[in-house]
Amino acid sequence: NEMKDEINRINHSLPNTDEVGKTAVVQQWMESVTRRRDHYKFEHRALLKEAINLLELALWKVNLCDNEIEMEGVRITRGRRKRARNESCITS
Repeated sequence: NEMKDEINRINHSLPNTDEVGKTAVVQQWMESVTRRRDHYKFEHRALLKEAINLLELALWKVNLCDNEIEMEGVRITRGRRKRARNESCITS
């Protein structure tokens, strides 16, 4: 895992750094961790947005199929509606 490696890096760097340079090393490390965190947050948001769009499209398609079935004017049970939806929507 990249984040674990980054966190462990500071544990290996600090003991070998003199007192004067520790502040600079810690600041650089913090900036690196912040950049990676921001990158992962951006990636997560993009994946989440794509998943939301797919879910919205799937719900929209199911709603269209339900409306088509009801427009036929046939009263059907919930089980028959589900079977009809599976037959007409998933295969299309």
